[in-house]
Amino acid sequence: MQYELYLLLGGLLVVSALYSSVGHGGASGYLALLSLSSYGLMSSIWLKQHVWVMNVVVASIAFYHYNRSGHHKLELTMPFIIASIPMALIGGMLAIDGSLYDLLLSITLVWASYKVVNFKSKNVEKNPVPSTVEPYLWGGGIGFFSGWIGVGGGIFLSPILLLKGWADVKTAAATAALFIVVNSAAGLTGTAISGNLDLDLSLLGMFLITISIGGYVGSRFGAKNASNSLVRKLLAIVLIVAATKRIIELF
Repeated sequence: MQYELYLLLGGLLVVSALYSSVGHGGASGYLALLSLSSYGLMSSIWLKQHVWVMNVVVASIAFYHYNRSGHHKLELTMPFIIASIPMALIGGMLAIDGSLYDLLLSITLVWASYKVVNFKSKNVEKNPVPSTVEPYLWGGGIGFFSGWIGVGGGIFLSPILLLKGWADVKTAAATAALFIVVNSAAGLTGTAISGNLDLDLSLLGMFLITISIGGYVGSRFGAKNASNSLVRKLLAIVLIVAATKRIIELF
């Protein structure tokens, strides 16, 4: 058990560094690691809430670095956040049932991975975020789905921002980071309202120390040192890892 914990902490360190480098909290990676350990026997509600806490910490660190480096645009982020908060709260109150969501999530992540890997910025016209309901619909939909399955939503929002031409990769990373923070907090709130909040504080403390180190190193590198091309490639890796994890779970 002790060796398993050491291996798990090492995995969390790597995952938090990789995900935070593209502005993500790492929820899908944390879920993958936990599912491979003895903690995978815990209920989905237990897993979701511990992952959300880790998400809030790492995404907050990522947002700090990307915002400090001048990549965040509040006018881009707000429509998505306004719509996502109530929907993530509702999703967080719901229990996960069946394997359909795994199939849909796997398909979505594979598609996003493919699009990001083949993304050519010169072929995408830069567009302002429309003043219509479209960003609110995206934000609300991602928020609900994220609250339901236990992630922060950045893994869905980042590809959308890039493919729509609403942001470059580093602006998308900054927006995704803040989006993840509020979504994860809303999901936790929904869990608490439903009376299912049950955090193992001693275990969570070890997790948080580990991911804080990884999150700091990864997000600082992504915001300050990495090129847009490298951040895009890192994002593709993150999406592929998450998609692979979900597909494996189907079998």
